[in-house]
Amino acid sequence: MPERAPESNGTKPGRAALMERALREMRTFLSLFLYLWVLLGLFVLNQALVEREHGGTIAFQGFAMLNAFVLAKVMLVIEALELARWLRNRPVIIVIVYEAVICTFFFLAFHLVERLVMAKLRGHTLVPGELGIGGGGFAGAAIVAVILFVSLLPFFAFKNVTRAIGSDRMRQILFGRSMGANNSGP
Repeated sequence: MPERAPESNGTKPGRAALMERALREMRTFLSLFLYLWVLLGLFVLNQALVEREHGGTIAFQGFAMLNAFVLAKVMLVIEALELARWLRNRPVIIVIVYEAVICTFFFLAFHLVERLVMAKLRGHTLVPGELGIGGGGFAGAAIVAVILFVSLLPFFAFKNVTRAIGSDRMRQILFGRSMGANNSGP
């Protein structure tokens, strides 16, 4: 989670802090966008393969990119609201699961809104039964929710473990040299 920039009194250091915060937010947004684009793009590819077996031929990667853009912004807003702040003194796994549940809920809500807007733009009206997610019905929606939840877990695990141990330590763990079998350490 990005740290808050110190308050500015209009001086150049305040402006530099604001620029630093803007760059940090942009990097966060870009990482969210790329993660979601890959995730949603894979869903689209999977759907295209299933449809191809039934005569379909088009994969709509544009929707995956647009959805990734919108959902990355949703995740940034959720981050800014700090909905998991009350869990910070709890084990990290609880925060990870909580944030994945919250984002899953918001993503499904935005998907429903997207379906309603698309229907409205096409001049259609949707009845509740036509808003089906994952092929319709409770089972389809539950399956999509579980897939989305599980897909978000690695992102939130990485984010929260990085917060717990520090970005320098995470970078060292991921990109540093192996400590070897004889040299065990934290």
